[in-house]
Amino acid sequence: MSTLIVVLLVGLGAGALIGLQNPLASLLGNRFGLLGSAFVTHLAGTLLAGLILLLFGGGSFSAWRDVPWYAFLAGFVGVGIIAAVAYTVPRIGVTSAVTLMVAGQLVVGAIIDHFGWLGVDVNALTPARGLGFGVLLLGTWLVVR
Repeated sequence: MSTLIVVLLVGLGAGALIGLQNPLASLLGNRFGLLGSAFVTHLAGTLLAGLILLLFGGGSFSAWRDVPWYAFLAGFVGVGIIAAVAYTVPRIGVTSAVTLMVAGQLVVGAIIDHFGWLGVDVNALTPARGLGFGVLLLGTWLVVR
């Protein structure tokens, strides 16, 4: 199987998992509150990741000193994401919540790509990509309205 197909399948699989995680986080949010949902989600994820590391290895924690300090904000960002999911899904539904999150991801991703922030290669925002984002935002509005 070609590398591109594997990348596409992994990306689609991640999107499917996000679509599944949203209603699950909403259920937790209804029971535990927004921050309780984020805590339980990250605790379960930590336990799973720890188990996988114990069983299969692959961690290189000795390199933590070489990681920029701001990379550790990923965990804080995750708490905000889960809290936002637990808040939005019961109010506007899974489809609208996912649509808004994907639109937000793509816009921020385009900005990060354009300037090459956070260690990514520069991928300038061209007029064609800008048009694509305009269509994306129009589609988001049509889904959410």
